[in-house]
Amino acid sequence: MIVIADDITGAAEIAGVAFSKGQEVRLVCGGEESSCGTAMNGTTVIATDTRSMSEAEAAAETRHITSAFIHHTSYIFKKTDSALRGHVVAELTALMESTSYQRAIYLPANPTKGRVIKNGVYYIDNVPIHETAFSYDPEFPAKTSVLKERFPDAEASGIIMPDAESMDDIRNIIAQYNDGHTLFAGAADLFSALLTNQGNKPHNSTSTSRASSLSDTLILCGSTQSKPLDIGIPIAPMPREIYDGNDDISLWNTSAYEELHSLILTMPFSHRTGKEAAVHLRTMMARKAKELIVEHCPSYLIIEGGATAWATLQALGWTQFKIERQIAPGVVQMSATIARHTSTCGSKKRVMVTLKPGSYPWGLML
Repeated sequence: MIVIADDITGAAEIAGVAFSKGQEVRLVCGGEESSCGTAMNGTTVIATDTRSMSEAEAAAETRHITSAFIHHTSYIFKKTDSALRGHVVAELTALMESTSYQRAIYLPANPTKGRVIKNGVYYIDNVPIHETAFSYDPEFPAKTSVLKERFPDAEASGIIMPDAESMDDIRNIIAQYNDGHTLFAGAADLFSALLTNQGNKPHNSTSTSRASSLSDTLILCGSTQSKPLDIGIPIAPMPREIYDGNDDISLWNTSAYEELHSLILTMPFSHRTGKEAAVHLRTMMARKAKELIVEHCPSYLIIEGGATAWATLQALGWTQFKIERQIAPGVVQMSATIARHTSTCGSKKRVMVTLKPGSYPWGLML
């Protein structure tokens, strides 16, 4: 099976689900044929970062990735955000045009996390999404909770958006549309139900526990949905000058790393919106993280937020990962496959990377 995800934390979340169901899983960043064309038993999850692209770029990248692996798989799942972000219609349309799928089921609901669709309206913990903090998302603000208003071109593009208030609803939708001609797209609950429907058995080595000892750890809080962390290690907030557009990362004081050989990088402000601001913020976070990793070589790297994770891993040159364990639903720990000539940590060949979606609470893992 091939899974295409529009951001890397979503990809990691899906990889964790597949791992917990007993599958052999690998995660790759980007869709070059050399990365995804090799046959394997299990699931290959491809992180594309198309959520950070323009709509036209996202559609083109989806077509490019599809052409790279279409002859190596008989089943595709499209991972989308459970908070309705991303170029959903453009990417699903491109996928259907590049394959034999005749229609798509778009089901972003995650009932196990309180995210449901009722009468065509999307709710998070019984609150319409446009009344939550997602209305302030810098790139995809939720201005409406009505799916047909959020995605007005979906129906004409052959995309069905059913209600789902429970896992039973999701299972019923699968039973109704699982005919081989329907592309399933959505969040982790839909993917989990599809794997269960295929008869996958749980992985014997799956474990859920704390992400790390929190020593020798660098944590990046790169999401606009991030909440303050008080876990006993130093915090280095992005200075206002950098937040407002200065690109001199030497202004960012991270000397507190020496205190416990651990550090949390945060963005303490939230007044800037728009793509230009979002790109600047994740780029600055990635540059500072790379500087610290090169200097201190932490054993654990924990990253919150898909765009920040992608920018950081791209800056480090890390693109291939093996899933080691699922810490909590939506949170996985994986080992980075680091080539000697690209290693940023000298002789250290194994760095444990944990990715957490920005919209999921830290309580899942700390």
